[in-house]
Amino acid sequence: MRPNKLRELLKAGKPTLGTHIHSTWPSEVEAIGHTGLYDYVEFVAEYGPFTLHDLDNLARAAELYNMGSMIKVDQEPRTFLSQRAVGSGFTSVLFADCRTVQDVKDCVAICKPDTIADGGTFGVANRRFSYMGYGGGPDYVQAIREVVVAIMIEKPGTVDAIDEVLAVPGVDMIQWGGSDYSMNVGWAGKRGSPEMKAVERRVFEAAIKAGIPARAEVNDVDAAKYFLDMGVRHFCIGTDIAILFAWWQKNGEDFRKALGR
Repeated sequence: MRPNKLRELLKAGKPTLGTHIHSTWPSEVEAIGHTGLYDYVEFVAEYGPFTLHDLDNLARAAELYNMGSMIKVDQEPRTFLSQRAVGSGFTSVLFADCRTVQDVKDCVAICKPDTIADGGTFGVANRRFSYMGYGGGPDYVQAIREVVVAIMIEKPGTVDAIDEVLAVPGVDMIQWGGSDYSMNVGWAGKRGSPEMKAVERRVFEAAIKAGIPARAEVNDVDAAKYFLDMGVRHFCIGTDIAILFAWWQKNGEDFRKALGR
């Protein structure tokens, strides 16, 4: 059984750092791994196209550099996507669009073994992560238990019931989703408003109080200070497509000025 890097860090109470990618090009994961600075890569599958072969290759690339791998999945078909990603070697799943505490419980069950003790729905499937002969055995069961379950808190139902969500056994991490929440409550485009920041802070403080790791998404270390002062120690920074767009925009504008266009 391969070690789950993110799980090990969470167990040890250490801070974590990840980054997002939309691309399915494994070399991008290798470039991130080559820096030696990131604990895991999050493939934001919810936002782009991919195949099952891509999942295998992204997980392989992360393993080359002893990094963890997280996948953010659509609300449907979340069971299929999550279990295929884990089968490919992904070590964490970030579930979007949970609306109720029961939704959260269902997501946890997706990533737990289908045993009497665990009460999950993940059965025996000899996929990439179990090719080495432990399909269905104790090591196979333990590998599933080690999968890190992260939940997006981005709907009024989970915000209003945040303490109940945090008390669900098997929730390993939460992530605030300000864009979805602001749209859902009629504040579209106002995720930075004082009202939204108050809700955001309430979610983070509840997680910290409950001892559940809360992750913040920021673009640079300056933006992290607000969260660091709050006690947040888990971050996922930047997104490949946004990084490329910013570079193309700035340099394109500079060159157009230099060319007199």
